[in-house]
Amino acid sequence: MTIDESNRPAPTAGLRHIALFVESFEETVMFYTKLLGMKIEWEPDADNVYLTSGNDNVALHRFTGAERPPAQQRLDHIGFIIDKIDQVDQWYEFLKSHGVRIKSEPRTHRDGARSFYCLDPDGTVVQMIFHPPISAGSADSTA
Repeated sequence: MTIDESNRPAPTAGLRHIALFVESFEETVMFYTKLLGMKIEWEPDADNVYLTSGNDNVALHRFTGAERPPAQQRLDHIGFIIDKIDQVDQWYEFLKSHGVRIKSEPRTHRDGARSFYCLDPDGTVVQMIFHPPISAGSADSTA
């Protein structure tokens, strides 16, 4: 496929919104608000809540069907950017101490990123990551 990039619109401002169907609704809201510190931006009803940390948006939609249908796509994980590399280990210890299911311990990647993976109460894999090109505390960051 050949793509004429000359008429492509200006670049996007980044991926800052994700919407998840969740079965463990209240527990998942508590995870993102009480543990990760997100604020409720809008709660139109008891089955939908929109959360933000100031520059992003996570929409949680209660799944109420008999059986959640299989996804048409498979989400591997969602990631939260950490501004300073040492904060990754602080987040790891904090979430672990609050009984969050941990999938991996913090590790430094070949590209200088540092991260670990955990699970939200509904089973979505969450990565907490310091990523030099976009983390505000990085010398490589333009933020």
